[in-house]
Parts: sequence; structure tokens; C-alpha cells
Amino acid sequence: MHTTVGIIGAGPAGLLLARLLHQAGVDSVVLEARDREYVEQRQRAGILEQVTVDALRAAGAGERMDREGIVHHGIELRFAGRSQRIDFAVLAGGRGVMVYAQTEMVKDLIALHLAHGGPLLFEAGVSSVGAVGAVGTADDDRIAVRYRRDGREQTLTCDWAVGCDGFHGVTKDAVPADLRHTYERTYPYSWLGILADAPPVYDELIYAHSDRGFALASMRSDTVSRLYLQVPNGTDPAAWSDDRIWDELDRRFATRADPGWKLTRGPITAKSVLPMRSHVTEPMRHGRVLLAGDTAHIVPPTGAKGLNLATGDVIILARALAHWKETGSAELLDAYSDTCLERVWRAEHFSYFMTTTLHVDPDQSAFDTRLQLSQLARIAASPHAAAELAQNYVGIPIAGERAPQKG
Repeated sequence: MHTTVGIIGAGPAGLLLARLLHQAGVDSVVLEARDREYVEQRQRAGILEQVTVDALRAAGAGERMDREGIVHHGIELRFAGRSQRIDFAVLAGGRGVMVYAQTEMVKDLIALHLAHGGPLLFEAGVSSVGAVGAVGTADDDRIAVRYRRDGREQTLTCDWAVGCDGFHGVTKDAVPADLRHTYERTYPYSWLGILADAPPVYDELIYAHSDRGFALASMRSDTVSRLYLQVPNGTDPAAWSDDRIWDELDRRFATRADPGWKLTRGPITAKSVLPMRSHVTEPMRHGRVLLAGDTAHIVPPTGAKGLNLATGDVIILARALAHWKETGSAELLDAYSDTCLERVWRAEHFSYFMTTTLHVDPDQSAFDTRLQLSQLARIAASPHAAAELAQNYVGIPIAGERAPQKG
């Protein structure tokens, strides 16, 4: 089987790329190691930047999102017993974010692709990505993606291969080790995340700094809460009872202005521990192999950037591949890595800032804590500092962005 673009991974990046390419008349095949049920149930991000929202609408995948998603025009910071709202409408030119779970976005894209797109093969585990022929041969420009499906070893050849297979995927191994540069940071804490059948008592996300550690109040709908607690690395979620979790959340969200404020409690339906990591692999292109999303970069989730960075990658990449098909010019593809990495490093810095400002390092001193509180107080007092946070949070527009036409 041969296609123009082989896409490894049917997460949001791979699925959106396939849809954008389909609209541009570029054929593709998507290979996914897991089955459809697993892919549609993976719990991940739930905050969509305006760029992501616009891309889904233009791709024809926005109808349910617009019906069920929740638009937010701000966030709340809590620290030192205080509360401060960051108003996106005022500080970020009217842009906002959409609360819509990644699981639902993936379901929408899968349904759309199966109805109108090219092949989407589940349970197709890719083992390697590399050139079909030796340098200088007729097959030099073709990429072979080898995978196993239905008990058989198979090969997909393609003009371009795009790795959307995540941090542990095989695609980035196609970039030779001596040409691949990795930058990373690990953090001395994790998140204990829960889903609860409990209606949120807050209208917008709450980010809380406390001497007990960080906490985040998010949501999936008006009946389901998504909440997080900073915990030590290696924490077993089973060690935290439901009552212990709710009690700790209430302590970390407490404010002097409303000391009786409490979360609405309900059955906790899922618990998991999420390690915190910053990671960038450069370059994001080697020959005819391109990397996108978590395959190339990971951010700690504090800034809500992971999914949205992946969306930005594939918007840029779809534009470049469409330009190549229309004109034969690889100019935009040649610029792909540099174009994406400029946005990636901005998001990495913002995510690092949010993480280190709001979390309590187990080894930090009282001096470090006072610096954190000083920074948060500056954000609360300075429109310039608040605007910097707001504009980064809602997302940096893609230079020269033109929304694709619906089709």
C-alpha cells in the first residue's frame, strides 16, 4: 500500500492532520497501535485554545464541541488566602478558551474520518520508519513504515511520514541519534488527578498555590468535575481515599474572603497520577520524516499547552504539505521545524513559569516561597503582568494563519 502521507498515531494530532490533508486533497493513511475503544477513552487534556477551536470548526469537527463545550473568558488564581481573576476578554483581546475533553475531540475526529476520510487502521503497531531504498536509488525519496496488523507484518510506503505516536513512539528514532538534540527537565512532584460526578461550584478554572502544594479545579461538563492535587513523585493513587482527596482540595482552595467555600462532593470515578516533564526534541524534521505533537515535545500540564501545541504543529504541517502538492515546492516543509519550534519554546517557557510559580518544590526554602508569592502578587496588581499571563494562556496565534475551508 502506498500513500502520499503516512501518519503514525491516531491521537488528536494525527487525526486532525488527516482531516486537514483530506480537505486539501492530499491522501493519507493513519496507523494506530491501539484499538478504537482505547483511543476514544484516553483521558487527557480538556482546554482548547482559540486556534484549536477554530481549526476544529473549519475541519467540520466543531458541531458537538460548540453544542457541549464551555467557553471560558478567564481563570482564577488563589494564593496567600487571596483570590484574583485574570480576565481574558480585557487582557487578551477578547480571546478565550473552550473546555472540551480531548476524548470527545478524538471521538468527533474519528467519526468524521471514518465517514469521509482515507484509511484509518487500528491495532496496527508500527515497528520502524525509514527509507525504502539506499541513498541515490530510485526509491530514495520514499519512506517505508513497517507495522503488524491481523497477525501479519505489513509495509506502508509513503512520500512523507509524520510521527504523531507520542513520547514513547518509534518515529523519532528515524532521526539519527547524532543529529537529534534533546532538552528536558523533570519536576520533583506529580499530579493526582480525579474525575468526579460532582457539579463544579466554580465558573472558571481555579489555580491555587498553598503551603500544602498546588491544586487545580477544572471541569468536563456542568455535572462532572476534573480536579488535581500536587503529590510526591511515585504516589500510589490507591493510597488516597476519596474523603482524603476532597478534604485536601478544600484546604488548598481556601481563601480568607470566603473561608466557608467548599467543593461539591460526589463519587470519584477515576484516579491517576501524572508525572511532570518538560521535553523538546530537535529538529522536528529529518528528510521526509516529520515529528508532531508529543513525539517532539512535552510540557507540564499547568499551562494547558500540550494538546494545543500539537494542533499548531499539524496546522502548520498541513499547510506545508498542501503547498508542496500544489506547487512542488518544499519551501514550507523546509521551514516546518523552525516555524514550530519558535512556538514550542514559547509554550515551554510559559508552562515552566506556571509550574514553578504555583507548585511547592519539596526542597524549596522560605525565601523561594516568598519569591513565588511576590510574583503572584505582581500578576494581581499589574495589568501588564496579568496581560502577559492571559495572552500566553489563550495561545499565540499562528503567523499567517488562514483557516482551512470546510469540506
